[in-house]
Amino acid sequence: MKFVRNFAMAAAVAMTAFGAADVHAEDKISEFRIGVLGGENQSDRLRSNECVRSKVEALLGVPTKIFAPADYNGVIEGLIGRNLDMAWLGASGYAKTYITDPEAVEPVLVKINADGSMGYHSIGFARVDSNIKSLDDMKGKKFGFGDPNSTSGYLIPSIEIPAAGFPMESGDYFGEVVFTGGHEQTIVAVANGDIDAGVTWADGLGEWEEGYNSGALRKAADAGLVDMTQLVQIWKSKVIPEGPVVLRKDLPSDVKLKVTGLIAGLASLDPECAYSFMAGEIKGMAPVSHETYEVIIEARKRKMK
Repeated sequence: MKFVRNFAMAAAVAMTAFGAADVHAEDKISEFRIGVLGGENQSDRLRSNECVRSKVEALLGVPTKIFAPADYNGVIEGLIGRNLDMAWLGASGYAKTYITDPEAVEPVLVKINADGSMGYHSIGFARVDSNIKSLDDMKGKKFGFGDPNSTSGYLIPSIEIPAAGFPMESGDYFGEVVFTGGHEQTIVAVANGDIDAGVTWADGLGEWEEGYNSGALRKAADAGLVDMTQLVQIWKSKVIPEGPVVLRKDLPSDVKLKVTGLIAGLASLDPECAYSFMAGEIKGMAPVSHETYEVIIEARKRKMK
C-alpha cells in the first residue's frame, strides 16, 4: 500500500507540472539522454546517476544514456543543442541555458531538504591548520572557485564576497583567484594544500563533521576524499535557490510526465537512489517553475554586462 500511495503522490506532482490534459500524448522518442554536471570525477558521476538511468530506461522502454562532460558548459550546450533530455542544473546553469535559448528546457522539480527548505549555500572553507578562520585572514592567499557556470562555485560568491569588501580580482586582496574545474577538485585542492581556501555547496544542515546533510562536502566525505574535521568553514553565503531538474522542452508530454513522476517519487520509493542522485539526504522533490529563478537570471545578466 505504501508503494501505491507514494507512486500516486509522485504522479500528482507530475500532473501539477504539466497538466492532466497531456497524459495521453504519443511517445515518439528512440532514446533518452541524461546530462550530469561536472563537480566530481566522471566515474563517480556515472555511478551516482546509474540508478536513475536504469529506472528511466525501464520506465520509458528506450535506451537511456548518461553524458558527463568535463565541465558545466558541456551539459548546458548539450541542452541548448537538444542533444540532452534531462539534467539537474544549478540555478546559474539554468539561467545561462534560458538566456541563450528560452525554449530549450523547462524546470520541473526542485530538491526539498530534510528540514523542508528548498535552498542551499555557497560555503567557503580552509584547512584547520592554515589559521584561516574568515575572509579577513585571506589577504594575499590563493582562493579557489569551481566552474564559471556554477551558482555556488562562482556566481554567488563573485557577487557577495566583493560586496562584503573583498574584491575578487587576483592581487587586489586575494593573492590569486583560480578556477579548479569543479566542486570535488576545489575540496581536494584545499585538503591537499594546493590552494589556501575554496568555495563549494552544501545545504548547511546537520553536522559539519559529516559534510552537512547534502552537497559536495557530504559527497566528498562519503567517498573518503576528505576528513571534515581537518577543514573549517570561513564563509557562508545567503540562501541560494536550489537548482532545478530540467527536461528538454520539446519532449513528448507523456515522456515528461513519466520522468517527472519517477524523479518526484524517488525519495519515497528508493531512498538510497535518491541519496546518490541528489548528493545526500533529502526529504523529497517539489514542482518548480521558471519564476523561481528570475532573480538568478537577472544576476547572471548583470555579470555578463
